[in-house]
Amino acid sequence: MKKRVSYTATGLVLGNTWGGGRGTYATVSLQADTKEELLAEANRLLVDNRLDNGMGFESLVGAVLSVTKQTSIEFEGDEYINDKYEIEVIGTLSEDEINWLQTNVLENLFY
Repeated sequence: MKKRVSYTATGLVLGNTWGGGRGTYATVSLQADTKEELLAEANRLLVDNRLDNGMGFESLVGAVLSVTKQTSIEFEGDEYINDKYEIEVIGTLSEDEINWLQTNVLENLFY
């Protein structure tokens, strides 16, 4: 029996636009072997202003990520896959910003 666990994430980033104001854009897709590695990479990209998938914000404020933990097990030649989802928040976001971004991440995830 072989077991493999991987983590992926996508979401929405909130950024400061050039000339004032704030906007959102999809994040880059992230992938790692552990949740800790995934969140460390997301935070690094946020600080480096590269989490926004090329939108070109003046600076990034934070993001709400939909994290998928995928566990696959191979047993007697068959593969069984289980996906678990959770929401993670990174950066400096107000409660209202978190709620708004979280609502939109969930809408994009299920619709």
